[in-house]
Amino acid sequence: MQAPALPTNPRIDRPARHLEYRHLDSLVIIPTYNEAGNLPELIPRVLAQGPFDVLVVDDNSPDGTGALAGDLAERWPSRIKVLRRPGKLGLGSAYVEGFRHALEAGYTHVFEMDADFSHDPASLPALRAALDRADVVLGSRYAPGGGTRHWPLWRQAVSRGGSRYAGLVLGLPVRDLTGGFKGFRRRALAQLDLDAIRSNGYSFQIEVTYRCHRQGLRIVEVPIVFEERRAGQSKMGWRIIAEALLLVWVLRLHPSARKEAQPWAR
Repeated sequence: MQAPALPTNPRIDRPARHLEYRHLDSLVIIPTYNEAGNLPELIPRVLAQGPFDVLVVDDNSPDGTGALAGDLAERWPSRIKVLRRPGKLGLGSAYVEGFRHALEAGYTHVFEMDADFSHDPASLPALRAALDRADVVLGSRYAPGGGTRHWPLWRQAVSRGGSRYAGLVLGLPVRDLTGGFKGFRRRALAQLDLDAIRSNGYSFQIEVTYRCHRQGLRIVEVPIVFEERRAGQSKMGWRIIAEALLLVWVLRLHPSARKEAQPWAR
């Protein structure tokens, strides 16, 4: 079978349609905003893990992250694409656009990953292998064998407490609901109504896992070690935490939540 032709310009301006990729196994979506200090080292490490292509979704970073990503795409045109958006449109919308591109391109496995090295690229093969027996895999800090490094006690408490709180309210037997290192089989993403997703901040992670559970998708957790970012500033704040606390009740009280959820399978 002849490989599809590559685009002459790997930089993709929004909206982009009919993307063509050479490798269609796994796509790693990396949203960026001011990650110029991390991206040049991160992306080669992702590519080195196996059949993992990269889609960078940059929200017009003032520090030139989008341009750096474009340079990397010119170096590896068959494995890196860049979606450059006109402004800071939010984490959730970045992932939703990335999901749409992955489905359109025909990838069979799709992953979310932060750009700040808090997620170790070396964990990608383990997440990919877990999708052989599941529809969704969560890189879990709180599964046996997982953990965090260089976090203050208050942040550990907020993260663990937030996951437990959301799990109790939504009826989800998941240890780590707020993590952003996860993967999906194509059929799992295709079952989700991407237009219905409400959240755009870090609560996006809770909502997507909840919607996957409601669809009866098989979800597993794989332990990871989360490390504090290497460069730049954390985007976590009390406003983001408050948004997540509110979202779980919006989801819980929505009319669709009154219907019996699909059976849970671990």
